[in-house]
Amino acid sequence: MVDRLKDKVAIVTGSTQGIGKAVARLFLAEGAKVVLNSHRDDEHAAAAREELGSASTLFIVADIADRDAVAAMTKEALMHFGRIDIIVNNAGMNVFTDPLKTTAEEWQRCFAVDLEGAWNVIRSALPALLEQGAGSIVNIASVHGHKIIPGCFPYPVAKHALLGLTKSLAIEYAARGIRVNSISPGLIMTDNIRAWLDGCPDPAAEEARQAALLPPRRIGTPEEVAYTALFLASDEARFINAADILIDGGRSQLYHE
Repeated sequence: MVDRLKDKVAIVTGSTQGIGKAVARLFLAEGAKVVLNSHRDDEHAAAAREELGSASTLFIVADIADRDAVAAMTKEALMHFGRIDIIVNNAGMNVFTDPLKTTAEEWQRCFAVDLEGAWNVIRSALPALLEQGAGSIVNIASVHGHKIIPGCFPYPVAKHALLGLTKSLAIEYAARGIRVNSISPGLIMTDNIRAWLDGCPDPAAEEARQAALLPPRRIGTPEEVAYTALFLASDEARFINAADILIDGGRSQLYHE
């Protein structure tokens, strides 16, 4: 199937690496125009522009934790493409600390990016979506929003809140044509996960250990998350609202082995 997003305009935050880049690539292949975003113009952004840059893309540097920068991004997107139909809130950051050792700065930055950042983007684009009476918002949450892994505080707190934000906004605006859903990935082979594995004393052994924890005995791919985002963003999912889809190979349902 092609052109599942024909003539639609999507903002995909954090789209120069990993899941975000896979989403942007797939959306473009399905006929969308895509606003690529990163909080900085670095080598990853340059590589994304080289691979994905075309008349159908617009790259905008904006830290989603900065409300004014997000407002400027939305304004530029509307001026360039004339409309916004889809938001994929993918940008995020890991903050894993001991609760009693968590600094105020770590706490604030975690929530500023992983929760408030998504709200900043939604709040900025929502008037345009409401004016046209249609729109799909997909928030990239996490299995950390469902299950707790020791040593990962306060990241799961923010991801639990992001699931609440998703459901609340979905119900608030459902009758006005806006759908809000989320995806909760488990272990996915992103650039950051690859770098983490490569930094282990025995990368191959650690990768095998991680894969063995998952029922399919393999680590997921960014493309598998992207296809779910594509479905939720498309009109095929027009009666799906306030839902969260876990993409973790069933790991979160496993009690023990």
